[in-house]
Amino acid sequence: MASPPQPSRHWVIGDVHGCATAFQDLISRLPDDDRLLFCGDLINRGPQIERTMQLAWGLVQEGRAVWLRGNHEQSLLRALTRQRGVADPALAGCDTYRQLGSRQCRLWRERLDSLPLAYWGRGWVATHAGFDPSSWLPDLSIRQTFWSQYDGRFGDVVIGHTPVARVERSANGIVKIDTGACYGGRLTAYCPETTEQRSVPGLRSISPQLPAPGLICSSEPVAGSR
Repeated sequence: MASPPQPSRHWVIGDVHGCATAFQDLISRLPDDDRLLFCGDLINRGPQIERTMQLAWGLVQEGRAVWLRGNHEQSLLRALTRQRGVADPALAGCDTYRQLGSRQCRLWRERLDSLPLAYWGRGWVATHAGFDPSSWLPDLSIRQTFWSQYDGRFGDVVIGHTPVARVERSANGIVKIDTGACYGGRLTAYCPETTEQRSVPGLRSISPQLPAPGLICSSEPVAGSR
């Protein structure tokens, strides 16, 4: 049987963090024939976590999307694995666990455990936070070490993880697309083949001031794009 044709374009969507309304709005504005890549951290923080997860997983099952693992998905998996009949402090402080409850989180555990760490395109790769320069393997929490030491070996690297006011592309090819939807910013989709971006408002009820890096959109040219 012939393999299905590869999509000509991809759209990498930054950290959704439970902003399901913005997520659905943004997806509706993207071409049906293009592939969607969710750059991790779909869970926690926002008010519509389960709806976000269901929407994302439905698109994965349809073959239209790939959901990459983020540090928030990884933290939930670790806490669920550690739990042995007693309340884990990490779960007690987890927005996803509070909204879904123990039973639903455990039903999601196998799905979250199957999420890949990176998606490789032609001349680019998408991953949640970056790569560890000591091994060049995906690292779901890395920031400055990767930003300063990346040598361009994978082409452009499209990441979320660190909120920025607008999509940024550094001289060494790191493209940051988390535009702070859950903080009152925007939810952005970025096309690595064309550098085009599309975005919608995130949570309007929260102050639009983004958090400083380390604390944890409109169609226009990407800052620093080639």
